[in-house]
Amino acid sequence: MRSIARMLLVLGLLAVFAPVGAQSRMQRGKLQGVQDAYAASIRWGDFENAWQAVDPVYRDEHPMSDLEFERYQQVQISGYRDLSTRGGPDGTVERAVELRVINKHTMAERTQRYVERWRWDPEAKRWWLVVGLPDLWKGQ
Repeated sequence: MRSIARMLLVLGLLAVFAPVGAQSRMQRGKLQGVQDAYAASIRWGDFENAWQAVDPVYRDEHPMSDLEFERYQQVQISGYRDLSTRGGPDGTVERAVELRVINKHTMAERTQRYVERWRWDPEAKRWWLVVGLPDLWKGQ
């Protein structure tokens, strides 16, 4: 009975770390930290701070105007839920999240899914979001 419990524990731990199994413990720790900070920025409506987690190459190729940042002030995030995490292509990590978005003008709330993709930068020793901020107006 004890060996079965141990085996289940080991399998459980492997399942937890399987999405980022190829990453070192330090990289996993940094990923968790940057994802937590990013999620907090989104939850609190601080999209300019969240923009700092976006890969500089992406930011250069897709600059955001003041008007685009102002558009984020029209919504409030009432929920940010991590749905799943898995290894993505080329050593990236993908995290599916569910956002609960309230339009401040109509007070209507809706749910939207978003997939974050994170890549490890070995030179900067940090993770970058490579897909940009969530498009909260997709299909609107």
